[in-house]
Amino acid sequence: MAVTKLEINSRSPFAQGQPFGDTGGYEQIDGTVYFAVDPGHPANEPIADLKLATRDASGMVTFSSDFRILQPTDPSKGNRSVFFDILNRGKAPALRNFNNAPEVAPDAPMDPGNGFLMRYGYTVVWCGWQCDVPDLPGVMRINVPDAVTAEGPISGEVVVTFHPNTPTQVQYLSDRSHRPYPANKLEDWDSVLTVQEHEDAPEEIIPREQWAFARIEGDRVVPDARHIYMAAGFVPGKVYQVNYTTTGAPIVGLGMLATRDMMSFLRHGSTEQDNPCAGYVDRAHSFGVSQSGRFLRHFLYLGMNEDESGRTVFDGLIPHVGGGKRGEFNHRFAQPSSQASRSPNSLFPFSDTDQTDPETGRTDGLMRRLAAKGKVPKVMYINTPSEYWGGHGSLLHTDLTGTRDLDLLDSVRIYMVGGAQHANGSLPLTDFDPGDDIRTQQLFNCLDYRAVLRAALVNLDRWAKTGQEAPPSRYPRLSDGTAVTPGDASASFRAIPGVNPPVPLRRFTRLDFGPDPGVPTNVPPVVGNPYPSLVSAVDSDGNELAGIRLPFITVPVAAYTGWNVRHADIGGAGQTMSTGGATGGTLRGSTIPFAVTREDREATGDPRLSIEERYASKEDYLEQVRQAAQDLVDQGYVLGEDLPRLVDQCSQLYDAVASRVSVPQAAND
Repeated sequence: MAVTKLEINSRSPFAQGQPFGDTGGYEQIDGTVYFAVDPGHPANEPIADLKLATRDASGMVTFSSDFRILQPTDPSKGNRSVFFDILNRGKAPALRNFNNAPEVAPDAPMDPGNGFLMRYGYTVVWCGWQCDVPDLPGVMRINVPDAVTAEGPISGEVVVTFHPNTPTQVQYLSDRSHRPYPANKLEDWDSVLTVQEHEDAPEEIIPREQWAFARIEGDRVVPDARHIYMAAGFVPGKVYQVNYTTTGAPIVGLGMLATRDMMSFLRHGSTEQDNPCAGYVDRAHSFGVSQSGRFLRHFLYLGMNEDESGRTVFDGLIPHVGGGKRGEFNHRFAQPSSQASRSPNSLFPFSDTDQTDPETGRTDGLMRRLAAKGKVPKVMYINTPSEYWGGHGSLLHTDLTGTRDLDLLDSVRIYMVGGAQHANGSLPLTDFDPGDDIRTQQLFNCLDYRAVLRAALVNLDRWAKTGQEAPPSRYPRLSDGTAVTPGDASASFRAIPGVNPPVPLRRFTRLDFGPDPGVPTNVPPVVGNPYPSLVSAVDSDGNELAGIRLPFITVPVAAYTGWNVRHADIGGAGQTMSTGGATGGTLRGSTIPFAVTREDREATGDPRLSIEERYASKEDYLEQVRQAAQDLVDQGYVLGEDLPRLVDQCSQLYDAVASRVSVPQAAND
């Protein structure tokens, strides 16, 4: 077994011993797990540079990860199912996404929120998989060796992309303060810095003498291999890319093996091996959101869902808002936090089943390795319109010409949550986020769609346990006319006063990094032709016709989109608003309220009916919301316990929109 030791550093009551229904209290277990893997084992073959790692006396490659387990104090009261939450940049997203818990600092006590996962009896597990996470207390990481040759540490080219929202003269050479790859030489005149008006615009090389590897300290410019400095400053809204040489290549793909082997140990390890879950695991499911959702897609692509003994690791997976992407999780000089579009994040294949790219002639599919061994698990891909407007969501289920729906595997469901944005939304209604220095043309998307996640997990576990199939997939399809081009959908939005869809529209392009994706030789890549992109058609209100349509959409007080555009105040006016400081960052969505009265609507020229024209009263509105929510409960897309919560959320949203003062605005102003 690849786990050689599970070292428990602490055990303590979770949430101060709070009981969670019939499950009772929970225990929190923290520690370090140690691994040793055979670089020659066929199950480990997909990991880039593994054979270049230093080995121990037994010829094994060793590494270690932080871990945390939340387990019923009396394990016999659990549901015998592990919920393995893939960390997002070293942080645990599950309690926020399933328990409606507030976000807390990584080193603060975890907040149980509404206790959903505990009330249902899940054992919740986290294990560090990312080696470059920021050096902050409480952040979980993996410690991995570097790849080396007989000549010593490996050197090579790396590209860092950034898209500033505020004026600055200095940029750290990583995403979100992660550990960067330092430049080899401060005076490396072969390094290249380019600037673009947007990600698909022509690149302009900035003369080397105008920038340096340096930072500002007080009033001095100090040489620094981990920063770049430009006296003229980096302009908000423009796209910058710096290409330079670094030394030291951590074996990033070991995060895949840590995930696989930790879960395998918890399923099959014994009490004598200090496995706290021994004898209490019948099923295991994994969840990842955004970056970690893309990690799960990559995990499936590499065939990691079977361990070195050929045993199934996860019965079910929920890659959430990963769209058609994978990530920088398994190649030399990978940057796992990066969201850049022109990176290994965006590589073919996108769909589960095999396709042949008509331009490159390459044939591949996400599940190719697992399907060949009969090891395809149950998978629920949950996405929002943000992934579709990001240029990649439809690639999961349409062919590479954009003219045909693909058949899904029997064990796969695809759900798009209509009107939602990539990250869960919330009130109050605003267009400014001071934390990210973001301002948008429209109000931020405020939809809370976590009810869909809770139902999906219950359906997935039941499917794995009893064979009762999950509710049918819901997503935009060419066959029923709900999948259209972004340009066609944009025309519907332009009829709404003050609404301008993104320009240019996001797209995925073919990228050539060289013959071996694990060791890129074209850095940056050769850029080819774009892939087709489709989004959901919208109704006359601007709300999507496809997907799981929550009461926010079917009984609306506004239009909700998965896209928003940059405000002129932060540069790049009219471009798609993405977060994360990179061109491929996740999309912010919009809330576009209806006028409150007919008079308001006519004053602004809004063709959509006002709230007073739609609903006789707030009570009438809420009664329609209750019926719409009940329909979703009956269909299995929402749990009964979430019906009152949805009604309350719609009530708050109604009040927020009804209290707004309409200001006449010329169409397309």
